[in-house]
Amino acid sequence: MAQNRKEVSIGGIHIPLGLYINGEWINTTETFPVQNPSTEEIIAQVSHADSTLALNALGAASNAQQEWANWAPRKRADLFHTAYNLIVDRADVFAEVMVLESGKPLAEAKAEFGLSADFFLWYTEQIAHLHGSYAHSSQGGFRVITTHRPVGPSFLVTPWNFPFLMIARKGGAALAAGCTVVTKSARETPLTSALFVKTLADAGFPKGVMNLIHTKTSAEVSEKLMNDSRLRKISFTGSTGVGSTLLKQASTHVINSSMELGGDGPFVVLDDADIDNAVKHAVICKYRNAGQACVAANRIIVEKGVIKEFTDKFVEAVKKLKVGDGFDAIDVGPIISAKQLANTEELVLALKSVGSDLLTGGKRVERTGFFFEPTVFKMNTRDDDICNQELFAPIATIYSVENISDAISFANRTKYGLSAYLFTEDINKAIAVSESLEFGMVGINRGIMADPAAPFGGIKSSGIGREGGQDGIFEFLEPQYLALTVNDGVVN
Repeated sequence: MAQNRKEVSIGGIHIPLGLYINGEWINTTETFPVQNPSTEEIIAQVSHADSTLALNALGAASNAQQEWANWAPRKRADLFHTAYNLIVDRADVFAEVMVLESGKPLAEAKAEFGLSADFFLWYTEQIAHLHGSYAHSSQGGFRVITTHRPVGPSFLVTPWNFPFLMIARKGGAALAAGCTVVTKSARETPLTSALFVKTLADAGFPKGVMNLIHTKTSAEVSEKLMNDSRLRKISFTGSTGVGSTLLKQASTHVINSSMELGGDGPFVVLDDADIDNAVKHAVICKYRNAGQACVAANRIIVEKGVIKEFTDKFVEAVKKLKVGDGFDAIDVGPIISAKQLANTEELVLALKSVGSDLLTGGKRVERTGFFFEPTVFKMNTRDDDICNQELFAPIATIYSVENISDAISFANRTKYGLSAYLFTEDINKAIAVSESLEFGMVGINRGIMADPAAPFGGIKSSGIGREGGQDGIFEFLEPQYLALTVNDGVVN
């Protein structure tokens, strides 16, 4: 890996370190560092966008909006196919970049790349198949024609934990719908976003259609953009607190909003579950990305009849997990930053303070980098606030419940409603319990459920709207109704 002030070379690809505004890479004198959490090495210095540059990016998106919206569906789909093929050609580079700046294991980075590319292809294939409807009015005399039009310039705010998936899923949907965009990368993982935008530019996307900013003053920049009437859409993935702030800002100009926010995912294991399968998926669902996922298993809820068997097998499996640099043969990578590592240590102290039993792990790994041991707590209370706190760390908490009713009640006792998981061998229980869980997504006998064909999103404080599936692209389209007068008498 080699770098200079304007670009960094990874896998033979020169990734720009500047901002991408109106088809040009712009380098600023003010920069901020990108750190490899496995080695603590500074791998790049990226340009910082202040509010003025962010508004310039919005201006470019606004100026390009009408022309982009008017592109014929097949023409836009052909461009997407070109971009998709180029993305696939750079698969190894995308994976390497994700490992370098997020620390995730190479196998996880490759899996994220595959899913991200699939999402982009999904939207590519939807472009030419967005259909309206034609019908008679209820009382006759005119026709009801419905069509869809792009919402308009969109602000996409992506998180660091899945840096390629989030920009491919949001950007793919917005651009496919005919919206121009301003993407704000996560401060910790801007290089993945830069590689994606460079790939679209290399594929031939017109200037102004895709704009990218990096910034170390996210709140200030976002507020300026949200207060500009040219912006017509916000799509945000992140914490519920920040999402709530953005929704308040969106109210000024009634900006169309999609929010994928925090989670408190219950992982429910019933007495009749295949315990070995439940353990396998619990480990994946909890420790993928070092537990730093909004859809992670946040509370493992087990019926008392199998609590001992599950706990013993789960702890045994967790003890076998290898922690280390993502380029090595490991299972769990680092925490994203020194600050987040310190927060993880404080979380362990908080869990101990409420009388929980530490079964394994519980401390940082003494080596260079921000590593923490995969940790398991047996919870002896459900009544402390920490029992419904999003852990966002390689820490599992296990709760025992009396029966199915108790499991459902505790699972639903949260302000969040993103993802839940249920393990049972009884199809009747699977359906009945799933329908009783107040969550936007339920994984039945599986801990991973993201798929381009599925609507990803939550309810309650976990968000608004969906990404993926048949619904994802329509988050960036608005229906338009045309009433056409027809004199049916001319045929009589």
